[in-house]
Amino acid sequence: MTTAVTGATGNLGGLVIDALLRRGIAPEGIVAVVRNADKAASLSERGVVVRVADYSDSAAMTAALAGVDKLLLVSGSEVGQRIAQHSNVIDAAEAAGVGLIAYTSLLAADTSGVSLAPEHKATEERLTASAIPAVFLRNGWYWENYLGSLAQTVDGGVLLGAAGNGRIAAASRADYADAAAAVLTGDDQGGKIYELGGDERLTYTELAAVIANISGKPVVYKDVGESEYAGILAGAGLPDFVATMLASADAGISRGELDTDSGDLQALIGRPSTPVAEVLRAAV
Repeated sequence: MTTAVTGATGNLGGLVIDALLRRGIAPEGIVAVVRNADKAASLSERGVVVRVADYSDSAAMTAALAGVDKLLLVSGSEVGQRIAQHSNVIDAAEAAGVGLIAYTSLLAADTSGVSLAPEHKATEERLTASAIPAVFLRNGWYWENYLGSLAQTVDGGVLLGAAGNGRIAAASRADYADAAAAVLTGDDQGGKIYELGGDERLTYTELAAVIANISGKPVVYKDVGESEYAGILAGAGLPDFVATMLASADAGISRGELDTDSGDLQALIGRPSTPVAEVLRAAV
């Protein structure tokens, strides 16, 4: 049995490979699909098979997936191009005879109003139309998404956002990686949909209190409108599409679209999700 992971040198893909190895999958039974072999040197040193292919290159991807039984398609990072790129990977998997595709989607991707949702929904639809059995790992938000602005939040004493009083059931990136590894090493996964979120379902006011507690400095939440928040983020130097995406995610939180009490994540990994304080404390 051979398992492939795309984006294997990325933050999530690398953690999935770590989790697969912890679950007893032999390194030679794991194919790391990467764009740059040099960045995958540490994987090669551990015995993992490294193959080079870009999401946009169907021929190279087909070659990379030769002999693969199960594939984790980690959603691409190029927002706006992901439907075409994911379709290329699925086409390649079909040509290579892959037996199962697990896809890292978005929480409630089929109904969410978050700007990231349409590309995930379209990919899910393409997978549903494929003859290859597929399983959807609908990941919620990552607590790590708040690390980039954490120092500024602590220094300024303000967590800024547009989430209102909505709750977010986020989890650590490692939690989602463990869940993916559980699916890839499990049986009879085709056709399943997992709505994945953490145990802590926090409002931003509660998140600000956690940040204050671990930093030892007062931090409060300031709520602004979605468009205003996007403008603030753009003014701080973020690309417009990133600012729009983050503001849209916050608006989704306000509507409850990044909250879940499904318990799917916990059932897959066999433990509670990693506390947000643990994730943030390392950065502080």
